[in-house]
Amino acid sequence: MERLADEERARRAARGRALAEDLVRDGIEGVAVTWVDTSGITRMKGVPVGRLGHAAGWGVGASPVFDLFLLDDSAAPGASPVGDLRLHPDLDRLVPHTALPGWAWAPGDRYDQDGLTHSRDGRALLRRECLRLAVDGWRVLAGIEVEWTVSRGAGEEFVPAVTGPAYAMSRLSALGDYTAEVLTALGRAGVAVEQLHPEYTPGQFELSTAAEDPVGAADTAVLVRETVRAVSAAHGLRATFAPQPAPGLVGNGGHVHLSLWHGDVPMMSGGPLRYGMTTEGASFIAGVLTRLPALLAIGSPSVASYLRLVPERWAGAYACWGLENREAAVRFITGPAGAGRCANVEIKCFDATANPYLALAALLAAARAGLTSETTLPDPVIGAPTDATASRLPSSLPDAVAAFTADPVLTEALGAPMAEAVTAVRTAETALFADASPDEIVTRTRWRH
Repeated sequence: MERLADEERARRAARGRALAEDLVRDGIEGVAVTWVDTSGITRMKGVPVGRLGHAAGWGVGASPVFDLFLLDDSAAPGASPVGDLRLHPDLDRLVPHTALPGWAWAPGDRYDQDGLTHSRDGRALLRRECLRLAVDGWRVLAGIEVEWTVSRGAGEEFVPAVTGPAYAMSRLSALGDYTAEVLTALGRAGVAVEQLHPEYTPGQFELSTAAEDPVGAADTAVLVRETVRAVSAAHGLRATFAPQPAPGLVGNGGHVHLSLWHGDVPMMSGGPLRYGMTTEGASFIAGVLTRLPALLAIGSPSVASYLRLVPERWAGAYACWGLENREAAVRFITGPAGAGRCANVEIKCFDATANPYLALAALLAAARAGLTSETTLPDPVIGAPTDATASRLPSSLPDAVAAFTADPVLTEALGAPMAEAVTAVRTAETALFADASPDEIVTRTRWRH
């Protein structure tokens, strides 16, 4: 486990004080330091800009109980009011929160009072998985698509802010000033947006960012969501990233893109296997595919997730893979002709109720297991998968949790404390909605993510 030495604390504090001077000149008053809890909700502690140096060196107090918080702010059995952690801003990722005037943002790392990495810190667990791959020369580039739906007004009901045909230019025309401000705010924060477009459901949009290292990709996903949320509020709109914004609608996903590299050599193109894959690239994908049922407990972690994860909605309800197959849970993407270095794999069955750090950590652990055991990738599904050509993924959260608890690779990768927290939170949220109808589940979860 990483421990913060006194010299490192002093270095961080000095750097924080120097950065604070720049922030003051830019009109920044406070810094929001965020982490994502086990239920997938982004929590924060804020510090005045003049306290940034102290926060960087010594952290801000944060209760460990948040690891067992449920999406309704109750807690799973076993949660204790005793104890404290220290939340430290990552100064390498500190940027002005360009959609919240007067504020800056930084993702946080959590340590215990002795300076040891907190065993349930998702960001630290993801860093560890990246290092495990790096030992053998592997690196991964990742990106998380962000889908959201926008409601008009501040009410609890979902009233689509724009209607019209799916993917239609008319939707962009109706909310051009809003979407332009999203792009402007993200650009000023240094986020490399690759595309933004209207999606299928009324009021729905999707935004994709450039691939980066996995920790950076998870950080970016958090920043994008909170920027979208703030810009929406400034325009009198309300954004939700929930798996289903209203009963019967196609929901919001949180698709994850991964590509494997050995040094600077791409492993998903230029190889002798089908579609140009290398043997290692195929095993990487096979590791993920093999463990998809268990991975759902991390990547589709809410009761509402399974209202989205149904066939014929491009949600990836079948445990299979295919070339550019948007109905398969794992979609292989070769990229345009002559751009083989762009080849990657998309995991479509994840959504935005996932903690992005835990989701990527679990995916990397599964992929690493595939590489280590040289797992063989089965044949792809050609065309839309059906019950006759592919197996269905779990259709409920309890089924996914059962698969997760039985999977030694994932539980070892997350460690016993984190695996226990995942199981406790998922079990408690299942009980929370035990008597709820699908419509009630949608209503009670709509504005929590």
